[in-house]
Amino acid sequence: MSEVGRAQLRAWRRPFLLLSATAIVALMAVAVSGTAIIPATILGTLAIAGLALYLSAPRRAAPNPAASAPPVQDAGNLPDSARKVFECIDDPLLILDLAGRVVFANRASQSLVGAEAERKRISAVLRNPEVLEAVERVLAGGEPETIVFSVPVPVQRHYETNIARTGSPLVLVQFRDLTAMRRAEELRADFVANASHELRTPLAAVTGFIDTLRGHAKDDAEARERFLEIMSVEAGRMRRLIDDLLSLTRIELNEHNPPAGEVDVVALVREAAAALGALADSDRISIKIAPHEALHVVGDRDELTQVFQNLIHNAIKYGREGSEVRVRFGRTPSPTRREGAGQVFVAVEDEGEGIPREAIPRLTERFYRVDVKRSRERGGTGLGLAIVKHIVNRHQGRLQIESTAGVGSIFTVSLPATAAATVYPG
Repeated sequence: MSEVGRAQLRAWRRPFLLLSATAIVALMAVAVSGTAIIPATILGTLAIAGLALYLSAPRRAAPNPAASAPPVQDAGNLPDSARKVFECIDDPLLILDLAGRVVFANRASQSLVGAEAERKRISAVLRNPEVLEAVERVLAGGEPETIVFSVPVPVQRHYETNIARTGSPLVLVQFRDLTAMRRAEELRADFVANASHELRTPLAAVTGFIDTLRGHAKDDAEARERFLEIMSVEAGRMRRLIDDLLSLTRIELNEHNPPAGEVDVVALVREAAAALGALADSDRISIKIAPHEALHVVGDRDELTQVFQNLIHNAIKYGREGSEVRVRFGRTPSPTRREGAGQVFVAVEDEGEGIPREAIPRLTERFYRVDVKRSRERGGTGLGLAIVKHIVNRHQGRLQIESTAGVGSIFTVSLPATAAATVYPG
């Protein structure tokens, strides 16, 4: 207790002590003079009461400077101005209190921790052990930390996380998306390796024919025409290969950014089939599209056109002469309203020779071909199904491949339906 507090306490108890002392002195005087019993009783009562009041007087503590200080800002109630500023940050951002609860999560963080992360412990909304351990160390008073981690599903993404305590009782957890940077590095390396491998053969062929035309065939008109035709075919193959590589690279760079448009896949498939009509006619293959009402999905029109053109093209290319390519549509209902609007599927079926079971898992790999010779004869680059896979992944859809030897193959693409196509069971 401070000196001021002690002085206040003494001033508060002094009257009771004085009353008790006065009563005791008067009582002694009565005892000496032999006065009647009643006055003595009264004086004794006063003495006892004064002493009791002195001993039981409330102890008024000195004023607490901390109590009069302005209250500390409640970590759970960020000012609106601060929330508006944090919402303007493009990177995911979490603010935690010292108990590890999420006080604030901006909109950019919803893809990582969900839309209802606030007021929950960070361990309940983020499952990465390295990040959680770093948060615990910072909460315990440790130095700021930087953690790099990856999220494997639905599409692999890479993040750098900075964790630090502020001057107030808060901890900032900021995420920086490194996905585009990492993919650019990987794609650059893959592009060089794949392009050099696939371009080597046609370049060697073109170079060889040029040397031949400069040599003994330079005066042979028939050989010159034949060689020029082959060179034209090889140059076209290189052009298609480069176009597909650039297309695949562009799609992979944006794979982690889902599209937000709306597309009627029934109309889109009909347009894609019409564009391939001449190719189908040259092989005497008919394209049969099942009738169906409009089906709207969430997607990018140009990319989905590329998906179905590739699938129908492959069905024509690997189908038997005089056979059919069939396309049908359908909807897969969502079990509950909470799980979204369900899926729309498009199945492309051919009547080809079928695909060996062991080859199916590898069909979407870059440059993988079941029949290399036939693929190159038909102008294939080995990138078509890789492009399909990455576009479907970007659309948060699914590609399913079924094949029966001697019967044919079915390629089914499932895509998220829009609200207009929503169907619930029951």
